[in-house]
Amino acid sequence: MQHKYTFKKSERLCSRKEIQSLFNNANSFSIYPFRILWLPINYNGQYTAKILIAIPSKNIRKAVTRNLLKRRIKESYRKNKYELIDFLINNKISCNVAFIYNAKDITNYKEIESKIILILQRLKKELASMNPSIQNFVNCK
Repeated sequence: MQHKYTFKKSERLCSRKEIQSLFNNANSFSIYPFRILWLPINYNGQYTAKILIAIPSKNIRKAVTRNLLKRRIKESYRKNKYELIDFLINNKISCNVAFIYNAKDITNYKEIESKIILILQRLKKELASMNPSIQNFVNCK
């Protein structure tokens, strides 16, 4: 299957209700420098994963630096998202995901990309552990 490596508005988590629900009811795990919040939602066929990228101004003071980190995170997610998206489509699952950057320093692109790949793999395992029938699919890959 041919993949389009884009990051459209429909893939971003924008709704206040969905964001509030994510922060109130989400499962979470940490892989430094990120804290990941994720919440499985009803699959409606339109989208499989919506993401939110947050960098607290308490940790990174300058907006220019926060925007640089957001661009790096978006780019690394865009390039590697099909590892998660294909899994979600095959199992008819949707989820909302928040990437919260917790480090106080600037991380280079290669390190961010390697961590995003680890996060997507861990997220697949977490989603599979919620549904035992999916575990065989994850272990095969």
